Amino acid sequence: MWKGILEDILDDFLRFMHPDADKIFDFKRGITFLDKELEQLFPPEKDKFSVKIVDKLAKIYTHEGEEEWILVHCEVQGEYNVDFPLRMYTYHSRIFDKYRKRITAYAILTEAVRKNRPNRFVSEFLGTKITYDYNVYKISQQSEEELLKSENPFAMVALTVRSVLKTKRLDDAALMEIKLKLARQLFEKSYSKEKVQQIMVFLGSYINFENRENDIIFDTNLDEIKGRTKTMGIIEMVIEENRLQGMELGKKQGIEQGKKQGIERGMELGIEQGKREVVINLLQKEFTDDLIMDVTGVSAEYIQKIRLQSSTV
Repeated sequence: MWKGILEDILDDFLRFMHPDADKIFDFKRGITFLDKELEQLFPPEKDKFSVKIVDKLAKIYTHEGEEEWILVHCEVQGEYNVDFPLRMYTYHSRIFDKYRKRITAYAILTEAVRKNRPNRFVSEFLGTKITYDYNVYKISQQSEEELLKSENPFAMVALTVRSVLKTKRLDDAALMEIKLKLARQLFEKSYSKEKVQQIMVFLGSYINFENRENDIIFDTNLDEIKGRTKTMGIIEMVIEENRLQGMELGKKQGIEQGKKQGIERGMELGIEQGKREVVINLLQKEFTDDLIMDVTGVSAEYIQKIRLQSSTV
């Protein structure tokens, strides 16, 4: 979950941490993630339940053409480890020793406790001293008001985590309230469709209901929210994804049948497949035909056709 969102919006995270990031980094040249290099130095834990840190190492270019490395540590289980500063230093030391690359390092802390944590590792003995400073971002200390004001997508990620941390009652009713509130706030932002999808995936994974039936209730409420915002809703996202897949299929077909004709056919296939999957999904959740027609815009005949086809499979 954290690995995925950090890869999706690392550029936004750097802009969030450094307002002048676009003057420093050449984001047009892209970001390359160095998971293989990191695993060579730090093999993953065999016991998956003991892993409390998500580590991402990335390569990025500055506007001067220099290749720089970004190291992000994210403590994701809400329990601070007193050896964390040593871990930060060890990572820097091993990476620099092998690759001789300058590194800027960030620690994202997700524990509920608000107290300050060290942003420095110090080792000193008989006149010899090592001091290693790194950037710390502690979500529990952040202002909800300031996060809501921000137009940076990482602010919504931080707001998702903070909303759970500050809630003492974490039953399904409380989680539903949090999840819907965050969804409303997300759809009010002027993010791209891709960013909305990425953050919705994080939101959906980070806040889980104990009773899975609440997922249906959430989806129903989400559709109402979608109707009151300008941002593309979840159902349209499903259709859009299939449309894009259809376009890709159309492009491949177009090599033999004509590029323009292939792309247009692909778009038609994608839209049709997207509608079909949404209708099937809503039928399985026992939505009424009237509600399905209202949500998807299809006819009653179309719903009946899909119902008959599904029953014969």
